[in-house]
Amino acid sequence: MRLLIVEDERRLAVSLAKGLRAEGFAVDVTHDGKEGLHLANEVPYDLILLDVSLPGMNGYHLCEALRRSGDDVPILMLTAKDGEYDEAEGLDTGADDYLTKPFSYMVLLARIRALLRRAGQSASPVVRAGNLIIDRGTRKVRLGADEVPLTVKQFSVLEQLMLRPGNVVSKTEIMEHVWDFSYDGDPNIVEVYVSGLRRKLGAGVIETVRGAGYRVITDA
Repeated sequence: MRLLIVEDERRLAVSLAKGLRAEGFAVDVTHDGKEGLHLANEVPYDLILLDVSLPGMNGYHLCEALRRSGDDVPILMLTAKDGEYDEAEGLDTGADDYLTKPFSYMVLLARIRALLRRAGQSASPVVRAGNLIIDRGTRKVRLGADEVPLTVKQFSVLEQLMLRPGNVVSKTEIMEHVWDFSYDGDPNIVEVYVSGLRRKLGAGVIETVRGAGYRVITDA
């Protein structure tokens, strides 16, 4: 999952990005509202953490602009304002949730996961394809009765395939959701991770569709 943080408090933005990357998210960061809008229009983010008080364009206007353009990316607003009218304004401009600073990191993480589940139209963090099961909450994987240990990135790649079981997911789509702008290596890195997943899950779980991408076999 790829997140965008639009936050002008640089120390907070860096701290959030570090924590979320450790959780397996790909994270891009900007401190300016106009730049945030530009990035949101260019990249298919899975969720945006959006501060209200921003240079260039405030969070309310950024959120409103995205909704007017038809972008339904989940938006979690972060703000030092705690009045009910401020919360109402944030929600009325199209935000999906609202968190007042200072906040608990664990609460933030729980809100992020809840919004991502809601966006995936599933109340459960557990996703199944045949006898392959992933729990997006605990980040655990089971194949039949066996738990399969995966690295953070391996889990993120598998998650993208599991969210569309039986459907082809292109390398580009995987790259867009699993790696952020800080990665400047070989785009064939996706093949490396798929190969690693096959070694751990078995050769018959992930199919290569030549020239198109990969898919999880639902009856594996």
